[in-house]
Amino acid sequence: MRTLAWQHNWKTIIGKLRVVGDAHDEQGLIDALSGGEGACVLGFVNAHAMNLVAGNADYYDSLSSADVLLRDGSGMAILLRRLGLAPGLNMNGTDFIPKLLAAFKGRRVAFWGTQEPFLANAVRHCQAHYRVNVVSSHPGFSPIDTYVALARETQPELVVLGMGMPKQEAVAARLAASGVPCLIVCGGAILDFLGGKVSRAPQWVRRLGCEWVFRLLSEPRRLFMRYVVGNPLFLLRTLICRERGAMT
Repeated sequence: MRTLAWQHNWKTIIGKLRVVGDAHDEQGLIDALSGGEGACVLGFVNAHAMNLVAGNADYYDSLSSADVLLRDGSGMAILLRRLGLAPGLNMNGTDFIPKLLAAFKGRRVAFWGTQEPFLANAVRHCQAHYRVNVVSSHPGFSPIDTYVALARETQPELVVLGMGMPKQEAVAARLAASGVPCLIVCGGAILDFLGGKVSRAPQWVRRLGCEWVFRLLSEPRRLFMRYVVGNPLFLLRTLICRERGAMT
């Protein structure tokens, strides 16, 4: 049976996922990412990312060029299980990126994304809590060349991008291609969380895998298309992939 373009894209992304099995494996990944040399791009793959991969060729090219991709969210766990694959730990950026920041204590970090005053709040919080040296902060609405120039000027060891999909993945790909030797993290809303713009769901909601519901209720206008329209579309594609065996 003919494989559609989006199925090919999904298969590529699933094949690149770095499944993290347990806490020991997670710590090994943190050590590798914080101790590496040269440019390295870390991305997170959730249901929204897979929907974008299905219809946005530029985003697919950027995401698939990342060095490390992690499974984020209950939707991706459903997809992997239906394909007979182990989902591993839920490696969402909101939990994992702070652990990376802790590993970069005393080192040069750049925060590019969100807007003021939340960006400045995130800088203050991370300098106080994680003891990182924030050498550059810039809102997330500038042309890509702006961030390449900032990377060359400030030489960060870690760049956290909080611009949202698909822009942050395009910026990350360009930064990596520019040759600046740093870890580049596609962080989504992480700077909004760190800067106090949005709040995390209660722990019991997170344990149920329903943080997306909390976020939808908190920002219904912005997230309606992503969750109310996007989640059923993702699940439909998941069923198509499983029935047609397109991922095998």
